[in-house]
Amino acid sequence: MAQYELLLPKMGESVAEATVIKWVKQPGDAIGLDDTILEIATDKVDSEVPSPVAGKLVKQLFQENDVAQVGDVIAIIETEGSADPKIEDSHPDASIPEEKAESIPGIAQLPEENKATPSDFSSSVRFYSPLVKSIASQENISISELNDIKGTGADGRLNKDDLLSYIAHKNSGQQAVKTEVAAAPIENKPVAAPVVSSIPNKTSTTSVSGGDEIIEMDRMRKLIADHMVMSKTTSPHVTSFVEADVTNMVLWRNKVKNSFEKRENEKITFTPIFVEAVAKAIKDFPMINVSVSGTQIIKKRDINIGMAAALPSGNLIVPVIRNADQLNLVGLTKAVNDLALRARNSKLKPDETQGGTFTLTNVGSFGNVMGTPIINQPQVAILAVGAIKKKPAVLETEHGDVIAIRHMMFLSLSYDHRVVDGSLGGMFVRRVADYLENWDFNREI
Repeated sequence: MAQYELLLPKMGESVAEATVIKWVKQPGDAIGLDDTILEIATDKVDSEVPSPVAGKLVKQLFQENDVAQVGDVIAIIETEGSADPKIEDSHPDASIPEEKAESIPGIAQLPEENKATPSDFSSSVRFYSPLVKSIASQENISISELNDIKGTGADGRLNKDDLLSYIAHKNSGQQAVKTEVAAAPIENKPVAAPVVSSIPNKTSTTSVSGGDEIIEMDRMRKLIADHMVMSKTTSPHVTSFVEADVTNMVLWRNKVKNSFEKRENEKITFTPIFVEAVAKAIKDFPMINVSVSGTQIIKKRDINIGMAAALPSGNLIVPVIRNADQLNLVGLTKAVNDLALRARNSKLKPDETQGGTFTLTNVGSFGNVMGTPIINQPQVAILAVGAIKKKPAVLETEHGDVIAIRHMMFLSLSYDHRVVDGSLGGMFVRRVADYLENWDFNREI
């Protein structure tokens, strides 16, 4: 008999840790090749960890809700035969060294005597990854200061991006958002005891009657809630609206959808058409494809468009179509369908929800005519497309104006007014509408 050490595999370039959410196999259970051993969660998606060997689970080295680092031994599996010295080769991804703080742009190199030592973290009750500890030491951030920084990771954990954002705001003289806000007591009046909550935001007590039901947020809903609140406190939101006549686009899609499905074995929806129009408009207005770091504007080279997808649980996830401007309509259709299907089945990889530079959400799929979406940080804009409705509209012809029944749709763009002014935001959403309105009815695909 030999013992095999199951490592937490590498799940993406920017993913350094994961939370164990469920053990599918228990000690003593037989395990087949590629059987799911446990389910894990990163800041973005849930994933399954399969077994690369057959055998019997001997020991679980992490409990549910524990956090493991990439490369950690998470379980011991007993296998037939003698120990294989090449067994570690079955984990090539997990052997990739962790990102170093020194490699992150903008991290100042402080004198060695001013840096916090690793022993300073031993008294903290809050979990910090090795990378976060390293950055904190580099920037001479004390434990008390670190504990006050709001985290957007699982269960409010502080990740690398949270700390870098805090450092950028601190260096620019801005006030950082604290994890807790102490309320000043009212004179001569009793002060209510604080309410303990698993969500790292200030909460208030709620009065409920006997018929009310209290539902605890699941892990993903907590992350979404924190991300939305953080976005609203980070970016001053402005929304611009345009109504587009998409009659040609609708008629074209109705004309080609059956032949397209027979040829490509894929259904063509409106979403890849919207993505194509957005990618073209971004190339026309590249300053919409940026992010903000302190007082710096980071102009993105790649056009990676996230598409918001509703899950059966009611939660929301945003898989990313990378280099969308380099795909034709067939490629975009296949990418959209693949990501949407795997999102609904919880089969997305962590990297497939990261690196987006712009987000598209289709509120029309729920019958809504328009919406005012919240920006998906650290992006600076998000486009919502509404339901396509038949309406009477005025058409200008060479013989005069006429009223006709047309397919109309509202587009609404929410943007970060720190870096996107009304002129840019308005011209961008108008350009997207122009691409949709001027759709070529005779286009070949």
